[in-house]
Amino acid sequence: MRKDNFSGFWRRVRRWFSPVWGVILLAFCADLGAQGADSPAFKQLRYEENYAYLRDPGKRSDPLDRIKFIPLNSAASSYLTLGGEIRERYERYHNTSWGMGPQDSTGYLLERYMAHADVHLGEGVRFFAQLKSGLEEGRNGGPRPTDKDELDVHQAFIDVGMTVGHAEKITFRVGRQELAYGSSRLISVREGPNVRSSFDGAKVIVKIRDWQIDGFATRPVRTSVGLFNDSTDSQQAFWAVYAVKPVGWLPKGKVDLYYLGLETDTARFDQGTAREVRHTIGTRLSGDKSGWDYNYEFVYQFGTFGHGRINAWTVATETGYAFENLPLQPRFGVRTDITSGDRDPASPVLQTFKPLFPRGSYFGEPALIGPANHVDLHPQVDLQVHKRVTVTVDWDCFWRESTRDGIYGPAANLIRSGQTSNARSVGQQSELLVQWAPDRHFAVSADFAYFRSGRFLRETTPGKPLGYVSTWLTYKF
Repeated sequence: MRKDNFSGFWRRVRRWFSPVWGVILLAFCADLGAQGADSPAFKQLRYEENYAYLRDPGKRSDPLDRIKFIPLNSAASSYLTLGGEIRERYERYHNTSWGMGPQDSTGYLLERYMAHADVHLGEGVRFFAQLKSGLEEGRNGGPRPTDKDELDVHQAFIDVGMTVGHAEKITFRVGRQELAYGSSRLISVREGPNVRSSFDGAKVIVKIRDWQIDGFATRPVRTSVGLFNDSTDSQQAFWAVYAVKPVGWLPKGKVDLYYLGLETDTARFDQGTAREVRHTIGTRLSGDKSGWDYNYEFVYQFGTFGHGRINAWTVATETGYAFENLPLQPRFGVRTDITSGDRDPASPVLQTFKPLFPRGSYFGEPALIGPANHVDLHPQVDLQVHKRVTVTVDWDCFWRESTRDGIYGPAANLIRSGQTSNARSVGQQSELLVQWAPDRHFAVSADFAYFRSGRFLRETTPGKPLGYVSTWLTYKF
């Protein structure tokens, strides 16, 4: 079948499938949820799921367990796992980009389809492959870079595991793979947007005593809208060493220690555009005990930007307390984040912090602002209004850390230059998120947000107040 014919065929298939998939899922989800209640939850990184326990037929409680453990030999030491995801998402912005650019009065549909196969050959060799399809329908101005990728290979890697010396296990991984670490502040799969991110390269995973130490050398995968045409981004290189260990001197806590390196041929900031080599060192302290939870991260960045040097930093904190014995089991939390901004556009020194590859919906589902040259104060309340329904209400206030620098999006893209306003206040975002998970396979979410523009947005015009609504249905298997 020719490529153009296949593209047309694929569009017809998904146009038929989109309106009926929800009906099919609703018909089956109650039965699947009841029978699979004891099965583990699906993970964000699907390759981290391990269904070897299903070798025992007595542990199979979900009808779909039959595709989670398909023996490939008589001893069942080798097996195949199949899985996937379907997500349908509707979004609408009122005053998109605070009134700048194409506007949309009706909203648009985003569709995500993913399928994977995981082959385990004994204890030492494993193959993982995943296809993705991200589609967009009806957006005025066309799809954004993370909205559309008709059909492509999202992941395809091989693992070879062995025991060497005092290490419990060493795993060597080569191929296309997702990466996610910590709270996804700096390395994420980009879950919120329609098309997730992946990387081409090699990785080694070492487990020794209480430590897990990962080292990798990769390049990001460049998303293209067509069929099987994603490619390695030759203009960026990304490498790292990331270590995690539980520690007794923190209440039920663990510590992350890491070094991350990023080389970009063309990086753009309010100061200008140049080649960038950025080194990131940081630590994260996290844990929970007796109702309290905490997540603190401290990061410093250095390197070169053009002929100048980089001197940037961030501090991110989150503290919460859950009243588990009260009605609705409320959890009250406060987040505070500060990221450095550039002090002088005329100076060769760049102080703008860069979040590398952060989660797409960094400050809520509208994904308006990213963590660069900003200060935010973010209180929130989580309520368990039903066994399977949670409601989150939050309020986020944003300021510029430096009034000589602009504001940036989640991908560190410059949104507004800071050269024409000395105002510090960017605005305030209030948000309501409702999530219903009737079973482990099926989830329904709805989000409503309102962003009240601050003085900086009004002075750099247009700075209209922004409204946002989205709802999405997700099915995983």
